[in-house]
Amino acid sequence: MSAASAHSPVVLVGCGNMGRAILDGWLAAGAMAPEAIRVVDPFASELPQGVRRSDGLAGALEGIAPSAIVLAVKPQQVEEVAESFAGSGQSGEVLLLSILAGVETVRLATLFPGTRVVRFMSNLAAAFGAAPVGAFPGGELPRRAQALAEALLAPLGDLTWLANEDQFHAFTALAGSGPGFVYRFLAALQAGGEALGFAPEEAARLALTTVRGAVELAGRSPDDFAGLAARVASKGGTTAAGYAVLDADHALDRLIAATLRAAAERSAEMARA
Repeated sequence: MSAASAHSPVVLVGCGNMGRAILDGWLAAGAMAPEAIRVVDPFASELPQGVRRSDGLAGALEGIAPSAIVLAVKPQQVEEVAESFAGSGQSGEVLLLSILAGVETVRLATLFPGTRVVRFMSNLAAAFGAAPVGAFPGGELPRRAQALAEALLAPLGDLTWLANEDQFHAFTALAGSGPGFVYRFLAALQAGGEALGFAPEEAARLALTTVRGAVELAGRSPDDFAGLAARVASKGGTTAAGYAVLDADHALDRLIAATLRAAAERSAEMARA
């Protein structure tokens, strides 16, 4: 039995795209039994067998003392959820895990008094345990609370405890928004392949297979990314010709840096709002 199972039940508030990825990640890893999870979402449908659903937090908390509550709703809904929690009559130190962008630990601790707060960020690959997971505690965590937090977050992927809360802006830009940028790159590869004469479905398949293989090799190789790039190219060859375009005036580096900076700055703006 996992640490998460031993401290059940767990209440997942919100089962949209990210909430469902978290739920699926737990179940895929065997981190918890479905019966140990209560989902709060009036619109959630086709939940895994055994997972209980409630329209509101008060109903989900009725008759139980959860070990953890996971917030996966929109940031603007946090006060509504906090009001339901306050009216539920819960006592004791509940672990509160929040994935709400821009809602800092100080505010969470104020809205949910008596809880042990941990903020985290991940992405949709959490559904199959392949996501980066950044976490930061809102204060000192007792050993038991930290063990439970890790039991709930580690099954989602590669868990990193951030040194300070401000790092969430950079983590969000690189790891949270990053998959979207990768998909845009895939779309650009597909479009470029089509421009060279491939049918759309052929170009899409080739782009995906190429990137999948490159990522797999990068994960297996002792070389860093620059070393791998150098291995692909030969002097005066086809790859070098492409690098000449990407490297002209550091075009690719500047584009990616500006993209990540824009995402990080937006994250900081949301925190100040």
